[in-house]
Amino acid sequence: MLKQTPLNQAHRDLGARMVDFGGWDMPLHYGSQIEEHHAVRRAAGMFDVSHMLIIDLKGEGARGFLRQVMANNVDKLQAAGKALYSCMLNAGGGVLDDLIIYYLREDWFRLVVNAATSDKDLSWLAAQRDRLAPSLELAARRDLAMVAVQGPDAREKVWSAVPGSREATGGLKPFQAAAFGDYFIARTGYTGEDGFEIMLPASSAPGLWAALHRIGVPPIGLGARDTLRLEAGMNLYGQDMDEATNPLESGLAWTVDLDSPRDFLGKAALSASKPTRQLVGLVLLDKGVLRSHQEVATALGQGEITSGGFAPTLGLSVALARVPIGVSPGDRVAVHVRDKSLSAKVVKYPFVRNGAATYQG
Repeated sequence: MLKQTPLNQAHRDLGARMVDFGGWDMPLHYGSQIEEHHAVRRAAGMFDVSHMLIIDLKGEGARGFLRQVMANNVDKLQAAGKALYSCMLNAGGGVLDDLIIYYLREDWFRLVVNAATSDKDLSWLAAQRDRLAPSLELAARRDLAMVAVQGPDAREKVWSAVPGSREATGGLKPFQAAAFGDYFIARTGYTGEDGFEIMLPASSAPGLWAALHRIGVPPIGLGARDTLRLEAGMNLYGQDMDEATNPLESGLAWTVDLDSPRDFLGKAALSASKPTRQLVGLVLLDKGVLRSHQEVATALGQGEITSGGFAPTLGLSVALARVPIGVSPGDRVAVHVRDKSLSAKVVKYPFVRNGAATYQG
């Protein structure tokens, strides 16, 4: 039986098309995926992301533990509420998962991991905890839900729906969070737009959802969430990186701290060899649609699309592709689509950010 978030009935009441997403019964769209996409780029939309797992790490030595198991350096987190994006790596440098870490206090960090890998992540973290810091507490917070509100008007909509929240969160910069009553409100997201991700008691989620809907915030399904994150050049675990790939060849070198003397799991493997592949953006020049796993022929060798699709903001098909080092923006490549070879151009991504196209043709 599929798992359900606390908002499952709300999705059904709004006419959502529900699908199996990694074992969760989730909304794909509520009518028009394209309209949902544009709503987020132009104003605001709300997402149920309660299928993702919130994990609280508590106890003396929590920071020291995270120093050893995260590729990014948690010493960057010094102010309460500050957030950090990182990967967890295996010994070979492969990506076990990507996640966000929030610093609440020195003996309390909050992690948010992907839904599809949540059980694996929790088991892996528990095993590392038992090995490195057995006194730490790891708590899977299934008593909490999470609602994301994204778009240029998102923060104003949240402040209208949650009285008093403006005072608590109005001064937040991107990748900062603050507590407001039972809510933990973070200025983070997965769309390339401004907005909030709100963690709150599961029992309170339907009320927040209804309050946002009453003031005109439309619900957004998984379909638009994927096109939004693709336009924003944001990796999707299981497609753009996984245990067989490392962050240096996945466009995530900026999340890996190889310079400090701090050691972490996977560092030795990353330091031992230079990457031979890189993640680049592609824009299709011919008619068609780019999709994951399509082969890419370059002057320097073969590559593969990791994520692809139609970009509604641009009216073009775009993709992220893993290709040989040396392939550069402006290069032309050939993509094998069914029985055809289609022309595409290598570009820098993101393709869209903060409602504006960064790709200009």
